[in-house]
Amino acid sequence: MIKLEGGFVKNLGKVYSIYTLGFLGFVILMAILEWSGVSNTMIGWLFVAFTVLIYALIGVLSRTMDTGQYYVAGREVPAVYNGMATAADWMSGASFIAMAGGIYLKGYPYMAFLVGWTGGYVLVASLIAPYLRKFGCYTVPDFIGTRYGGNLARFCAVFILVIASFTYVTAQINGTGTVASRALQIPFEVGVWIGLSGILFCSMLGGMRAVTWTQVAQYIVLIVAYLIPVFWMSNKLGYGLIPHLAQFDAVARVQELEAALGVKQLMPTAEAQAAAGKLSSLKVGINDASSSAMAKWKFFTLVLCMMAGTASLPHVIMRYFTTSSVKAARQSVGFSLLFICLLYLTAPALATFTKLSLLDPNVATSIIGKSIASVNNLEWIQQWSNVGFLKVIDGNNDGILQINEFFMRGDIVVLATPEMAGLPYVISGLVAAGGLAAAMSTADGLLLAIANALSHDLYYKIIDPKANTKTRLIVARILLLIIGIAGAFVASLKLTSILGAVAWAFCFANSGLFFPLILGVWWKRANRAGAIAGMIGGFGSGALYLYMVQFAGMEPWIGIDGLRFGMIGMPVSLILMVVVSLMTEEPDKATQDMVDQIRVAKGKPLLDNEH
Repeated sequence: MIKLEGGFVKNLGKVYSIYTLGFLGFVILMAILEWSGVSNTMIGWLFVAFTVLIYALIGVLSRTMDTGQYYVAGREVPAVYNGMATAADWMSGASFIAMAGGIYLKGYPYMAFLVGWTGGYVLVASLIAPYLRKFGCYTVPDFIGTRYGGNLARFCAVFILVIASFTYVTAQINGTGTVASRALQIPFEVGVWIGLSGILFCSMLGGMRAVTWTQVAQYIVLIVAYLIPVFWMSNKLGYGLIPHLAQFDAVARVQELEAALGVKQLMPTAEAQAAAGKLSSLKVGINDASSSAMAKWKFFTLVLCMMAGTASLPHVIMRYFTTSSVKAARQSVGFSLLFICLLYLTAPALATFTKLSLLDPNVATSIIGKSIASVNNLEWIQQWSNVGFLKVIDGNNDGILQINEFFMRGDIVVLATPEMAGLPYVISGLVAAGGLAAAMSTADGLLLAIANALSHDLYYKIIDPKANTKTRLIVARILLLIIGIAGAFVASLKLTSILGAVAWAFCFANSGLFFPLILGVWWKRANRAGAIAGMIGGFGSGALYLYMVQFAGMEPWIGIDGLRFGMIGMPVSLILMVVVSLMTEEPDKATQDMVDQIRVAKGKPLLDNEH
C-alpha cells in the first residue's frame, strides 16, 4: 500500500516522471505494433485496457480505512499536484470530448462554455476556496450545515448536490461509453458499463486519496493526448509549428470554404434529417455568430451560468479541502488554471483544423464534394457509422456529398479527429485514452462527492451520529456502487448530449448552492431560514423552468433555454435568501464570529477532522 505519510509524497516528482516515461514508452510500442501490421481493433483494446488497469492499480494501492484519508486525502496534497488533480477533475468528458465538437458544429456561440468555465475559477479563487479550506469541512453540505445550523439546511444542500452531481456524472459515463464503443467496437450501451467498472476501481477503495493520485496520472495522459494531434495537424496542413497562433489563418480559410460550399443556404431534405435522427449536420459554421442583441445576451447568460456553476459544483470545491493549508489551497487554484488553460486554449484550434481536414479540397482527407460511394468506403466512416455516431445520407440523390449531408454527433469530433485528418491510428488510440482519462477523472470526483455527502452529511450527521469509522466507510462504498450503476443506466438511455447534461448540472448547482455558499462567507446576517428558502426556492424554480422549456413545450423567456435555466434559479435564490434573512432573527454571536474568522484566509482550520 502507498504510504502517503512517508516517501511517496516526498518523491511525487520522481514517481510521476517514471509514470510519464512509461506511458510514452507504451505509446511508442503501440506505434511499432501498428507499423508491424497489428489490427486497429487490437490497438484500441490495448490502449483502453492499459489505461484502465493503471488507474485501477493506483486506486487499489491507495485503499484506506482512515476517514481523513478517505474524505480529504489526509489534507497533505501539495499545491502543484492538487492543481493537476483539479484540472483532471475539471476537464471532464465535456471539456475533452464535447467542447471542441460544439465549437466545430456551432462556432463562436459555444466559446461561452470555455469562457465561463475558465472564468468560474476566478470566483472559486477569490470568493470560496481559501475560506472553505479555512473552515475545515469535509464536504460542501458540511459547510452549509455547520454555518447555518440545523439538519434541514444540511439536507437541502445534500439533495441539490446529489441532483447536480448525478446529472454531471451521467455525462461522464456517457463519455466513457462513447470512447469504449469506438475503441473496442462494441455497442455504446455496453461501453458505459466497461467505463463504470474502471471508475469504481479508481475511487471505491481509497476515496479521495485514491482519486487524487489517479487524477494526477489521468491529467498527464489527457493533456498529452489532446495536444499531440493539434500540433501534428497544424504542421501537416501547412499552418506552422504553433497551432494557437496559426488557427487565425485557418479560420479565415474555413470561412472562405463555407461561403463557397453554401453554408447557411443549403438545407438537407426532410428525409435526410429524419434518417439522421439526433445527429448534427455540418450546416452551421465557425462564422455563424449573429451580431444581434439576442445572440450577445445568450452568450453572456451562458457564460454567467457556467461561471456560477463552476463556483457551486461540490466536486470542484472538495479538491481544495485536500491541501495542507489555506495558502496551499489558494496556490493550487492558480496551478489549476494553468493546467486547464493548456487544454482550453487548444480546443478552438482543434475544431478549426478538424473542419479544414474535411472541407479543404487541397487536403487529401477532404470528403465534401466527393462521391457518396467513395466516402462510405472510408474505414473511419464505416467504423463510426457502425456504432451509431455518424451518418452519410444522399439527400438530393446526386451521388455527391454536400456539406449538410454529413451528419455527426458533436461528442465524437475530438475522438474521430486523428482518423479524419489521416493521422496514424496510434494517435486515435492515444486520443481515446485521453478521452477516457478525462471522463473517468471527473466521474471519480463526482461519485465521491455524492457518496461522501450521503454517508457523512446524511447518514453520519443526521441518521446515525454514533456510527463508527468502519461503518461510515462501508456505507460510503455501497452508495458509490449504487450511484455508479444508476448513472450508467441513465447514460445508456442517451437522454441528452454530453454538453447538454453538463449545462443542466451547472444550472442545478448554481440555482441552489451559489448564493448560500457566497453569502455564507461574505454576509454575516445570512441565517438558516434565509439559506433554506434560497436553496429550495432557487433550485425549485430553476428545475421547474427546465421542465417547462425542455419537456412541456413552453417557449423560452428572452432566450433563456434549457442550457441557461440558472438565470431563473439564481435571482430567485438571492432574493429569497436576502428577504427571508432580514425578516427573521439574525445568527447568534458565535456564528457571526465564526464567519469573521473564516474571512482571515490563514491560520489553522476552525473545525477539527472529526467535528
